[in-house]
Amino acid sequence: MQLADILSPNAVQAVGKVSSKKRLLQTLAEAAKAAHGVCADAALSHLIERESLGPTGVGGGVALPHARLPELDRVVGVFLRLEQPIDFNAVDRKPVDIVFGLFAPEASGVEHLKALALVSRSLRSPSLCAKLRSNDDPSVLYTLLTEPEASQAA
Repeated sequence: MQLADILSPNAVQAVGKVSSKKRLLQTLAEAAKAAHGVCADAALSHLIERESLGPTGVGGGVALPHARLPELDRVVGVFLRLEQPIDFNAVDRKPVDIVFGLFAPEASGVEHLKALALVSRSLRSPSLCAKLRSNDDPSVLYTLLTEPEASQAA
C-alpha cells in the first residue's frame, strides 16, 4: 500500500485560518464529502467520537484523525495543510498544521491499521513535513505526499 492508493489529488487542500479543533474536523469531513462522496455529517460525528477516546495529534505538528464509516468500501484519505497551526490537544502539546484524515469501512481491520501506520510513518519524516509546510499548492502537496520516497520515509 502506498499513499497514492488512499489519497487522490482532489483530496488535498491548503486551508487558511481554522478557528478550532471542531471546525478543523468539520473542514476535514467536508473535504471527505467533496473528494470521496461520504456523508459529511456522519464523518464529522465519527471523527468527534474517535477524538473523545483520545486525541489523534501525534506530535510534531501532525494530526491523524480517523473514523470508520458504513458507506465506504475501501480506505480513503484527506490531507489538509493549515496556514496557521491550531491547538489540537496533541501528545506533545504543540499546535497542529499538518492533518491527514483517514476514513475506513466499518468492517475494515487490517487495512485501516496498515493505512494508519503508512501515514504515520510517512509524516514522521522531518524533511517531508518541512516540504509540506513550505508549499500551499494542492498539486505540489499531493506530489510530495505520493512520491515513492515519501511513503518509505523513516
